[in-house]
Amino acid sequence: MQDVQVAEAAASAVSPQPRRESFWALALGSVGVVFGDIGTSPLYAVREALSHARGGATPSAVFGVVSLVFWALILVVTVKYVIFIMRADNKGEGGTLALMALAQRALGDRFGRHAGFIRRSNFVFVLGICGAALFYGDGLITPAISVLSAAEGLKDAPTIGHLFEPFVLPIAAAILVALFMVQSRGTASVGRYFGPITLVWFATLAGLGVVYIAQKPEILLGLSPWYGVRLLVDDGLLGFAILGSVFLVVTGAEALYADMGHFGKGPIRAAWLGVAFPCLMLNYLGQGALVLLKPATQANPFYLMIPQAIYWPVLGLTIVATVIASQAVISGAYSMTQQAVQLGLLPRIDIRRTSETVAGQIFVPQINTLLMIGVLALLFVFRNSSNLASAYGIAVTGTMVITMLLAYVVARHHWKWRRWATMLFVVPLISIDLVFLSANAMKIPQGGWFPLAFGGGLLVVFWTWIRGAEILSEKARRDAILIGDVAEMLRTRDVSRAAGTAVFLTSDPDVAPVALMHNLKHNKVLHDQNVILTVRTAETPRVADAERVRIEPINDRFRKVFVTYGFMETPNIPRALALCRKKGLKFDIMATSFFLGRRSVVPSAHAGMPLWQDKIFIYLMKNAANPTDFYKIPPGRVVEMGAQVTV
Repeated sequence: MQDVQVAEAAASAVSPQPRRESFWALALGSVGVVFGDIGTSPLYAVREALSHARGGATPSAVFGVVSLVFWALILVVTVKYVIFIMRADNKGEGGTLALMALAQRALGDRFGRHAGFIRRSNFVFVLGICGAALFYGDGLITPAISVLSAAEGLKDAPTIGHLFEPFVLPIAAAILVALFMVQSRGTASVGRYFGPITLVWFATLAGLGVVYIAQKPEILLGLSPWYGVRLLVDDGLLGFAILGSVFLVVTGAEALYADMGHFGKGPIRAAWLGVAFPCLMLNYLGQGALVLLKPATQANPFYLMIPQAIYWPVLGLTIVATVIASQAVISGAYSMTQQAVQLGLLPRIDIRRTSETVAGQIFVPQINTLLMIGVLALLFVFRNSSNLASAYGIAVTGTMVITMLLAYVVARHHWKWRRWATMLFVVPLISIDLVFLSANAMKIPQGGWFPLAFGGGLLVVFWTWIRGAEILSEKARRDAILIGDVAEMLRTRDVSRAAGTAVFLTSDPDVAPVALMHNLKHNKVLHDQNVILTVRTAETPRVADAERVRIEPINDRFRKVFVTYGFMETPNIPRALALCRKKGLKFDIMATSFFLGRRSVVPSAHAGMPLWQDKIFIYLMKNAANPTDFYKIPPGRVVEMGAQVTV
C-alpha cells in the first residue's frame, strides 16, 4: 500500500542500478513489487461492498458496485497517480517523504536558501511526518488482511473446507510469523520470482473473470458511471459505507508512486495499463457476473468463482500472492524508516544490509519486531477479514489527501503552474479523496481507530525526537564557543602536539565540539590535523560523489568538512573521507582518531518539553544505534567523551 511510501516497498527484485535493465524486465519486476497489494484486493473488496448495499445481490446493487469499482480505479489510480502524481519525482524517487523533500526544495527555491539548505516550511514538514505516521499505521493491516483473506479460502475448499474452519486464524498467524522471522536473511534469492509469480496471479484473476463475463455479458453495462451514481443516491447514507468498501480496490495505489525510484515511471505505467488494471477489472466484472447468476455467492464471490478442479492450486497461488504483497509492505516500512532517520524524524536505528549486490535490501530489527507484534494483535483482535476491512482504508485515504496537498505545492512552486490551472486539476482529485476519507471515517468505531491510534503514537514519537533534538542543539549552542575562536586561540597557546589526525563529529560546524573541549581540558593535547566533521542530509534521494564532500579551511591545523548524503543513502564516513584526498586533505586513516561526544540526558520538569515527553526522548536516545556502527567508523579508532545535559 503506500508510500513506502516510502520508495521503497520491497526492492527485493531490484538491482543496484535498475535503470540499466531492459524496459520489460523492469515492468515485470514492478508487477511483483508495486502491484502485489492492489492485486490482492479482489479477495475481499466486492464482498464487502455488496454486504453494505441495500438489497445485497440485486442487479442494481451489483451494477452499481462494479461501476464504482471501475471509476475508482480510473480516477484514483490511473488519473491521479499514473498521470499526475508520478510526475512529481524527486530525482527519480517517490513516496511521501520524497514528495515532502521536493516540496521543501520548491519552496526553498522561491523563498530562499540558507547555507545551501532549504528553509523548512512547517506546513509542508508537518504534512510529511503525518503522512509517514499514517503509512506505518496502515502498513500493519495489509499483511494481516491479505494473508488472513487467503487463509479463509480454506473454509470454502471443496468437500473438506469445514474441517479447516477452526484453524484459519492459527494458520494465518503461522504464515505471518514465518514471514517476519525470515526478514533478517533478506529476499534477494527469491525476489527475482516475485514478478513472474504475480504475473501468473494476475492472469489467473483475468481468466476466472472471463469465464463468468462470457456467461453474463450484460455485466459490462456496469462500466457506465450512471449505475454507480444511482446506487449512491438510492442507498442514501448507506452509500458512504459502500464507498468505504469500494475504496479497498485502490489501497496499494501509493506503491505506484513510492516504488518509482526502483523501476521508473514508464515500466510502472506500462505494467498498470497493460497487466494490473485490465486483469483486476476482468476479475471484478467476473465477480459481478457470478453474483447476478447466483445471488448466494455474494457471501464470498472470489472463492466461489474458482472451479473445484483447480481450487487447491489457485488457493496455493493466492497464499503466495498475499505473502508477496505483505513482503512489499514490510520492505517499504524498512525503507521509510531509513528515510525518516536520515531526515531527522527518528534517532539512529540499527539498519542492516542483507545483500551487497541488490539495492534496497535492508533489515531493521526494531521495526520488524514492532510490525510483527502489531500484525498479530490485529489478527487476534479482529479475527476475520471482514472485521479487518473495517479498519482498512482510513489511514490510506489520509495519506492520499496529504499526497495531494504536497503535490499542489510542487505543481505551483516547482512546475510553476498557474494557480487556476493547479486548482483546476487538484481540486477535483482532492475532492474525491475527501469523499473517500469521509466514507472511511464512518468505520473508525468498527476498527478504523487502530491504524489511527498507531499512527498517532508514531507522530508523537516523531515530534518528540524533533523537538528534543532542537532543545539540545539550542542549549549546546548557548553554552558553546565558536570553533573559529578556539582555533585562533590555540595558535598562540603551548599545547602538547600529537601526531596524526583527529576527526570530531558534530551537528553544528560553527561551534567547538564538546569532545574537542574535553580533550583539551582533560588530556591537554592537540593533534597535528583537526577535522570538524558534519554529516548532513540533502533534500534529494542520493548525492553524487563529486558533491559528497566539501572542505572549508579554518587555519593550517583546523578544517571543517561537510559530508552530505541523500535521504535514501547509508552513511559511510571512512569512504567519504577517502574522497577528501582528491580535494587536498590527505591523511592516513590508520593514524586517525574519531572523537564522539556522548550526551547523558536527564529530564527536567521546568524546562523544554513536558516531563512525559522528556522521558520518551531519553528512551529514544538510550536506544539509538551506536554512532560508530551507524557511520561505519572503525571501532578501534573511536574515542568517546560524555557530558550530562537536561532536556
